[in-house]
Amino acid sequence: MAASPEHPRPFLQRAWKSLDGLWQFELDASCRHQRPDDPTFEQPINVPFAPETPASGVGDEGRGVDGYVQQCWYRRSIDVAPPVDGERVLVHFGGVDRIADVWANGQHVGHHVGGYTAFAVDVTEAAATGSVELTVRANDDGHDLTVPRGKQDWQPTPHSIFYPRTTGIWKTVWLERVPTTRLAGVTWIPDTDAMAITMRVRVAGVPAGVQPRLRVVLRADVDGSSVPLVDDTIAVSGKGPTRIVERTFPIGSGSFDDRFALTWWPARPTIIDAELTLDTEDITIDRVTSYTALRSIDVSDGQFRLNGRPYPLRLVLDQGYWPDTGATPPDIEALRHDIELTKALGFNGARKHQKTEDARYFALADRLGLLTWVEMPSAYRAGPDTSAAVIREWTEIVEAHRNHPSVVAWVPINESWGVGNCEHDNQQRALIESLAAATASLDGTRPVSANDGWETVGGEIVGVHDYDQDPTGLLDRWGSTAAVDSVIAARRPDGRRVDLDGAPAGSRAVVLSEFGGIALATDASSFSLGTENWGYDTATSSDDLLRRYREQWAVVHSSTALAGACWTQLTDTYQEVNGLVTARREPKADVAHLAAATRGKPPPSPGADRRA
Repeated sequence: MAASPEHPRPFLQRAWKSLDGLWQFELDASCRHQRPDDPTFEQPINVPFAPETPASGVGDEGRGVDGYVQQCWYRRSIDVAPPVDGERVLVHFGGVDRIADVWANGQHVGHHVGGYTAFAVDVTEAAATGSVELTVRANDDGHDLTVPRGKQDWQPTPHSIFYPRTTGIWKTVWLERVPTTRLAGVTWIPDTDAMAITMRVRVAGVPAGVQPRLRVVLRADVDGSSVPLVDDTIAVSGKGPTRIVERTFPIGSGSFDDRFALTWWPARPTIIDAELTLDTEDITIDRVTSYTALRSIDVSDGQFRLNGRPYPLRLVLDQGYWPDTGATPPDIEALRHDIELTKALGFNGARKHQKTEDARYFALADRLGLLTWVEMPSAYRAGPDTSAAVIREWTEIVEAHRNHPSVVAWVPINESWGVGNCEHDNQQRALIESLAAATASLDGTRPVSANDGWETVGGEIVGVHDYDQDPTGLLDRWGSTAAVDSVIAARRPDGRRVDLDGAPAGSRAVVLSEFGGIALATDASSFSLGTENWGYDTATSSDDLLRRYREQWAVVHSSTALAGACWTQLTDTYQEVNGLVTARREPKADVAHLAAATRGKPPPSPGADRRA
């Protein structure tokens, strides 16, 4: 059985049941309630949509007192078949912003801190009754600038480039029945040079004296045919209830044909499906499906390389918001549409900006062939509490997404947000350095843009942001190696240093990781905020937008120093109307002409198909 991109946990798939839909809800803006039996739950809510969104069904009350929702409560009763011996019942939460407490039949079963990471609670004891009443308390202080919040505004009304807050449950909730002894985690590490993949599996709950076996079956989908690659059985040796199995598998023969067919590229995203079976001689204990891919990412001689070859990046900034559902995708088809739209516009990748996207987005990107950058939602006030919160949550984010072949770079900090004085403050600088080092220790297979856009410390990518609308100015700064070296050796036009640690020239890839940002307000009312439209400059028409777009991308394509670039942005997002498409995904200019400019190709001839 092949892994499905619809599963909320892509790399460890078993049977699952969605708990999305109508829950009981109570807004507790002043934090009056402390126990699960305190709220009266007089209002329904449509999970997983945050109360601030129209799709939640909560309405204007979801804005809370003076625009803030400090705390809210959820309750739902579910019928569950009582677990048999050796079975556990888990409830998974894809994301609850920001501090979550969970009760099952009145008993506290879980506490989680972090609005952008998934967690699970064990409800086995409650499920023994055949019915589980789940109660969730979500607490999110909208004034707290020391915690990761991304683009969530700290003011009552969205301003500048900041958006309405996302409170409470905002990602899928789902139920899973698992064996006590089970496959608890898997990490895949590809090596294209050796044509091999290393697997690390964590097995949990192994009883004393038991030595189970792990069977691993790998198959690749090549041109519609399933090609067998590996069928191996490994002893799960060791002592203690948690054990690690590690094995490196050769993939294919190493021939030219195999290297071509089995290596993952955006134009040919070959997926290797995996089936992992844990058993003894007598019984099957656990079985999961997973997947991986054979591809490598590195930086060499100032170039971003995919599978050992220079691969210029053509990225688009994608903030992942929708008019009715906020930061939560309406459904998986909305995610698929955004990826297909991104590719139709000529981009080979997306920088997912200031949020952690639904895991299913990356699973689809794996299969559809789109490169992605994963970014940490920022905190804004420096200090030890901020550092602890960011490091803890970023660690969970990297661990959650490091298996995706589509993920090709990590961005732990953006534009010195939360470390605004890092040039002179050693503690702030140390946070950037520690995040770059921690990322490399968790995943040494991808480059890091440690502080994208502004002062760089550590990492393999120097991300620079430049919203100069004059193509001549862009070319003067980024058109050649000499020009780039001059900017890095001196200061940006805004006075900030590009490089704080004086890395040797060519040791990092320079990426123009934000540029453009041209506003064209054709669909300004999509988010219905009533706030002033915002952009870095304003186009007067679709033709004017296309002309400016073509001129700025021409600089990127002519540059001998840039490893790639990222246009701001894919969609209009609340008051930011600088998208290539509206908030409802309607193109603002001819898609074929935009795609040609993105790729550095001549415009299509008259009469060519111009549809997305």
